[in-house]
Amino acid sequence: MLPFLAPLLAPVPLLLAGATGFFDPGPRPKYAPLLAEAASLLALLAALGAAGSLILHGAGDGRVIGIEGAGLSVRLDAVSVAMLLLVTFVGWIVVRYARRYLDGDDRQGRFTAWLCLTLAAVALLVTAGNLVQLVIAWIATSLFLHRLLLFYPQRVAARRAARKKFITARLGDAALLGAALLLAAAYGSFQIGTILAAARSGAGGELAVGAASLIAAAAMLKSAQFPTHGWLTEVMEAPTPVSALLHAGVINAGGFLLVRFADVMLLAPGVLAVLVMVGGFTALFGSLVMLTQPAVKTSLAWSTVAQMGFMILECGLALFPLALLHIVAHSLYKAHSFLASGGAVERVAALRRPGPVAVPKAGAVARAFLSAFVIYGLFGAGFGVAHKSPQAIVLGVILIFGVAYMLAQGFADAAPKALTQRTAFYAVAVSVAYFTLQWAAISVTAGILPAPPAPDPLEWTLLVLAAASFGLVAIAQALFPLWAFHPAAAGLRVHLSNGLYANAIFDRLINAWSIRSSSIPAGSNAHDQ
Repeated sequence: MLPFLAPLLAPVPLLLAGATGFFDPGPRPKYAPLLAEAASLLALLAALGAAGSLILHGAGDGRVIGIEGAGLSVRLDAVSVAMLLLVTFVGWIVVRYARRYLDGDDRQGRFTAWLCLTLAAVALLVTAGNLVQLVIAWIATSLFLHRLLLFYPQRVAARRAARKKFITARLGDAALLGAALLLAAAYGSFQIGTILAAARSGAGGELAVGAASLIAAAAMLKSAQFPTHGWLTEVMEAPTPVSALLHAGVINAGGFLLVRFADVMLLAPGVLAVLVMVGGFTALFGSLVMLTQPAVKTSLAWSTVAQMGFMILECGLALFPLALLHIVAHSLYKAHSFLASGGAVERVAALRRPGPVAVPKAGAVARAFLSAFVIYGLFGAGFGVAHKSPQAIVLGVILIFGVAYMLAQGFADAAPKALTQRTAFYAVAVSVAYFTLQWAAISVTAGILPAPPAPDPLEWTLLVLAAASFGLVAIAQALFPLWAFHPAAAGLRVHLSNGLYANAIFDRLINAWSIRSSSIPAGSNAHDQ
């Protein structure tokens, strides 16, 4: 039992700090912020202890504290430890930031309480060893986060976003609950370890396929996939620490769910194909809309939509170790981006361009793509890319499209030599980092996460379609300055800036228009609506 004690200790101080916050809810509470910071640090230390236990004792499942195989238990493996380290580290940073950000706010103590409870729920989610704990922690995370999103309830936009998030989350909760019941019926156990071992042997039948479908639905709803992505781009009315916690932590729960039940997902190739199509489209859609957003935080939100789509695409390709790596990398950079967004705005406002912008022409773009593929071939050969799965090779090709887009800026005719050298260096560094981290992720999760199976004809079609789609978009983005002032481009920009109006349709479907401030009768109070 001792090796599984550290993961169980992580949420305990957070729960205690959360309870303390409710007893001192006003401005500048005496103890709550300090206790929350100490609790988040203790949780991080517990996560480090869990990592040590995994190294010393190996992966395994803890004993259930409960009845009939349901209650509190821990699954200790590379997936749970990586996620626990991520959650507690980001949580510690966010709590420290929030202590200064909310200083003097009328409800600082209550905010601290809900923040700690949210972190505790996520910690219980990522370390869950049984289905009951998983479902309860999943729902609790959403409900606690809802309180943070409504921290300023007088803001109409905040209420609208929280309402859409609430509806989407309840649909996801229902899907996960249904999946848990099907898994328990298919495998006769609530223990996640037992379920995964049986699924790896091919057991489960139609019930497992049904469970995989519901798991995929829950993950897509949680991770803001098109067309239910709208709420994620509208939660900017919440305090910045909430945005950082949401975009760097909670939003990854969908990807974690797919990675956790990777063995079950492999039993449903059709479901994986759906994940590829939905995730790939969301990634392309989000990345294009992101480029049209003038506000920093809104642009970051659309970036999260695109990144979550790419993560779902990786899971659909059965590249679960790379999806886990994506979760960690995206969380770290997105937490920094949100917490540093204010300073970024000030730096951009003070920026003075030294000269004309270097616009790459068609020749420069062609040289950039050719150079990127040469880099991919050289370093890929060194890392044994020829022995990797077709899915991993295609994912690398998609990454190289991004490298080519970066190189195009440096290869422009008007680009100074220093810019060309810098982009070439970054291109090489990104390629080496990708192959190195890919190798590390696969090595760490070997025996825990399954390798991707050989593609069938449908998956080959999707692989070709994904590579072609990302390639065309990368070329269009690189050449965008050349056709940006064409009337058709101006119209496209307007449509993209509005997210192709998918969010407006979602608003109509849930009657979000009914809470618009314009609908308040003259002389009435907004709080009466």
